[in-house]
Amino acid sequence: MTRGAAMDLQGILDTIFHEMQDRSDRGIVADYIPELAQVSPEHFAMSLCTADGQSFHVGAAEVPFSIQSISKVFTLALALGRLGDQLWTRVGREPSGLAFNSMVQLEHENGIPRNPFVNAGAIVVTDAILAGHAPREVLGEVLRFIRQAAGDDDIHINHRVAKSEQDTGHRNLALAHFMRAHGNLRNAPELSCGVYFHQCAIEMSTRQLAQAGRFLMGGDPAARLVSPARVRRINALMLTCGHYDGSGDFAYRVGLPGKSGVGGGILVIAPGRASIAVWSPGLDAQGNSRLGTLAVERLAQATQWSVFG
Repeated sequence: MTRGAAMDLQGILDTIFHEMQDRSDRGIVADYIPELAQVSPEHFAMSLCTADGQSFHVGAAEVPFSIQSISKVFTLALALGRLGDQLWTRVGREPSGLAFNSMVQLEHENGIPRNPFVNAGAIVVTDAILAGHAPREVLGEVLRFIRQAAGDDDIHINHRVAKSEQDTGHRNLALAHFMRAHGNLRNAPELSCGVYFHQCAIEMSTRQLAQAGRFLMGGDPAARLVSPARVRRINALMLTCGHYDGSGDFAYRVGLPGKSGVGGGILVIAPGRASIAVWSPGLDAQGNSRLGTLAVERLAQATQWSVFG
């Protein structure tokens, strides 16, 4: 690891790590998914990749964890590449203000999910990239995209986690069936949800996840997997919708685009500066990592990184 010339990024991460180690209010792991219920809330890791190619890590940065809804960022990038703005005829771009698995909003809005990061929206995005392809092909494409973004082929699906989600994912199936009834799901609900459960079961370490997020920093042609215009749009959606009904609070506290997952991970982008990944499995009431959110808030304060100047 190397140290930044203008800013001691490793020292900042070390300070954050020691503060997080002393915290007892770690939140509650996602116990409604049996495989995730077995993960210890004591884990903590944080990784940061800068625009000039440096990387910094603290904690269990090499330990893989289930990225869960962070996968939605990568499938959205694929769907926009394939469908462009046609995707927005099937899913909105507004914050939800409700829980990530809410049925109420979907019913009021006739089967059109509020945004691509709530579960219903992500199922529609998955359904869109599944069109005309076998599930195995689509999952292979998602994995290839993430591996290319990370520059690392050692990224895989945890099939035990996928089965655990499939066995307990009745609410997601209900969302899919409801959208199918409104004509907004083109494949069988079991098929689209099956791919969705497997994409959420992709495992990555914070080191791999921070590397995979580099294409969202912008400004580096070598890391350009999607167009600059789409990078801006994905970042905008991460800022406004990436933490479900906690998105406004995250934007207020951190001031950077971020996407959380119920595995306890968060991917955060400082445009033009860095890609940041943090993992702490304990969640708050909105399903976002409690210590992870605090850690990136501390990072934003220490670096003065913010999209708001």
